[in-house]
Amino acid sequence: MADDSLTPIAILIDQLKNEDTQIRLNAVRRISAIAKALGPERTRRELIHFLTDSVDDEDEVLLALADELGGFVEYVGGPEHAASLLPPLESLAASVEETTVREKAVESLNKIAEVIPAETFKDTFVLLVKRLASGDWFTSKTSAAGLFAVAYRRSGDDQKKELRRPPSHPSSSLFFQLAKDETPMVRRAAATHFGALIKQMDKAQIKDEVLPIFSPGLANDEQDSVRLLVVNICSAIAPSFTYEENVQHVLPVALACAGDKSWRVRYMVADRFCELAKALGPEITKNNLLPAFSKLLKDNEPEVRTAAAFKVQGFASLIPVDLIIKSVLPGVRELVHDPSQHVRAALASNIMGLAPIFQKDKTIEYLIDIFLALLKDEFPDVRLNIIAKLDAISSVGIDLLAQSLLPAIVDLAEDRQWRVRLAIIEYIPLLGSQLGIQFFDEKLSNLCLTWLGDSVFAIREAAALNVKKLAEVFGTEWAKNNIIPKVLSLYTHPNYLYRMTTLFSIGQLAPVVGADVTISVMLPLVLHMVKDPVPNIRFNAAKTLHNLVPLLDGTVVQGQIKPALNQLFEDTDRDVKHYASLALQAC
Repeated sequence: MADDSLTPIAILIDQLKNEDTQIRLNAVRRISAIAKALGPERTRRELIHFLTDSVDDEDEVLLALADELGGFVEYVGGPEHAASLLPPLESLAASVEETTVREKAVESLNKIAEVIPAETFKDTFVLLVKRLASGDWFTSKTSAAGLFAVAYRRSGDDQKKELRRPPSHPSSSLFFQLAKDETPMVRRAAATHFGALIKQMDKAQIKDEVLPIFSPGLANDEQDSVRLLVVNICSAIAPSFTYEENVQHVLPVALACAGDKSWRVRYMVADRFCELAKALGPEITKNNLLPAFSKLLKDNEPEVRTAAAFKVQGFASLIPVDLIIKSVLPGVRELVHDPSQHVRAALASNIMGLAPIFQKDKTIEYLIDIFLALLKDEFPDVRLNIIAKLDAISSVGIDLLAQSLLPAIVDLAEDRQWRVRLAIIEYIPLLGSQLGIQFFDEKLSNLCLTWLGDSVFAIREAAALNVKKLAEVFGTEWAKNNIIPKVLSLYTHPNYLYRMTTLFSIGQLAPVVGADVTISVMLPLVLHMVKDPVPNIRFNAAKTLHNLVPLLDGTVVQGQIKPALNQLFEDTDRDVKHYASLALQAC
């Protein structure tokens, strides 16, 4: 008689041999259910053994397998048996050429390493790392680089020393061998994970073990794909060193990267500049890194200038304002008119953040003209990015916004790009709350009405929501006297889009202004629009009445709203009838 308990394994084997990739992928995604059916012991003895021999498949299937095994500890019997999961993951990490599969295998191995008991860690996980690091293929070695940090952190002092300088190779560690491997991919992997390993070492170990690998090794690598990662290593080493040690060991490497012949390396410096400056400290930043940053702002490559432009605000927060004005601002002014629109857009995304740093007087003197130039840029994304940061200017005084920037903002309210108009709409309530009721009524009120009749639906929809937010900012009385009459006056407009927007606005305003204003001012208008000749207006009137039902008392609902809905339910238009039916159910 056949043993039914063999069925899960038999099914899995059959599915993993299927020619259809999706079937094999689905099978891998169900191995946790198979493991539950088998139990921990048979999962370790049969399933894991089978999976170890099943690492010859398409990358998509292997990626799923690597992912599943990372959360498999509970199915093999818990942490005390977690090491049983290492063999299949080691095979994936060592032999698969696809990078994403190996990276997922390394990720899962690191997760499992955290729960392996200390007494077995050396003889399981550490040995695995050593095997991978000593492998013949680059795939094995690149995976080993990603495992060293966890192996080192969880090892005892003796084992750590052996990882740094094994007895068989007293002159260098296995990691050092990876960092000087003849294959660029291996050196790159070592450089990528070097920072995580450095964080597990003390200062003496960094000086004795890391610096020989770092410089002149990786820092002078012939491959720019390796050298660009040296910037992160600089940031990892610097916090452990004194000012003098950083000047001697780290700063020369950082400056060499900032002036590297490869734009990719310079790009990485610009992209990581704030982290590097924080790691090296304020004195080195002011004395040595500031000129390097100014040079990056003027780099020949637009990609480098873009990365540097993104860091203007962050770097400016690390140095005194007078140094920003003297050394950074000249480069910033050149970027305002940079031939690359992407550079200008990057600058616009954070230049407003300088206002709180400069404070009011210096903002007026040094920054306003930059803000205005970017607000008028021909490229829409530049205008959008500067608009998105308008709130930063409020910290230096609203009068500055009103006097200097508002005219440009008002111009953008009629911008030919609808996304720019939409961005302005979203900031109107904020501007209104800062400028006050009187200023808003004089300068911005008419804009809100203009947007309600915009040709773009997204603008009209945002404008209706904008009306609601303004009512929340300025109060019901202001809305009743100032905005509602103007909004409702659109219901007679010959263009049905204006009439439609009136209904949208009523739906937004009703919850804010309350039942009394809704019943006395807005409901009669909705009831009138039930008879509009355009079907779109009639079914939106039904939807608006539907929204008003929960806001009003039963007498009004039964006496005024329900009869109107009954009339709409008899409409010849199918959509009108449908929405009227839904609203009647709510009644």
